[in-house]
Amino acid sequence: MPAPSSKNDHPRLIVRRLGLQDYEPIWQSMRYLAQQLKDKGKTDRADEIWLLSHKPVYTQGQAGKAEHILNPGKIPVVQIDRGGQVTYHGPGQLVVYLLIDVRRRKLGARALVDLLENALLATLQSYGIAAATRPKAPGVYVNDAKIAALGLRIKNGWSYHGLSLNVNMDLSPFANINPCGFENLAVTQMADFVDEKDLLLQKVSRVLCNKLLRELGYFEYY
Repeated sequence: MPAPSSKNDHPRLIVRRLGLQDYEPIWQSMRYLAQQLKDKGKTDRADEIWLLSHKPVYTQGQAGKAEHILNPGKIPVVQIDRGGQVTYHGPGQLVVYLLIDVRRRKLGARALVDLLENALLATLQSYGIAAATRPKAPGVYVNDAKIAALGLRIKNGWSYHGLSLNVNMDLSPFANINPCGFENLAVTQMADFVDEKDLLLQKVSRVLCNKLLRELGYFEYY
């Protein structure tokens, strides 16, 4: 875990709660920020965490292969610049994007993945869900089913993209892909283990955000 930020450290962290969003405008916002940072060099820009859900979309990462997209139907497929392969985003899934100066935080890619997985495990544990990670398959699993996925990009010392947690959603679109490039990979969601009335997306997002802040060593945010 990185050293906690003192109250005199600047810049601080901004948390944005964005609700239900189309995928491409959010992705383009990340790309725009990345270009700004490249053009202007190192700045004192605040780190940011974006909490949201997406309208139905398949996203294909840089390592993705076309054969893993089996039958997308009317759901759009977007080729993007994160690591990993194909996944699905839709309503009822919590998505967290982390725009963090990893050099300032002294975080490597592997350490950042570990922190995100730890925050996910702690969130699920708080709901009584026993989950685990796999050494060669980033993400979080309940038994043999994937409940959370990770996909990051680090460019010019900043992280982009992030994670998704299946909360209470329609899982059927996952059947039309090989999730994360694994044939016949089962997927699950928190609603399979917890009463739906306890799974308001806004509440789960607060729990996960607090776990992330603790793992990342932040005292406060704006």
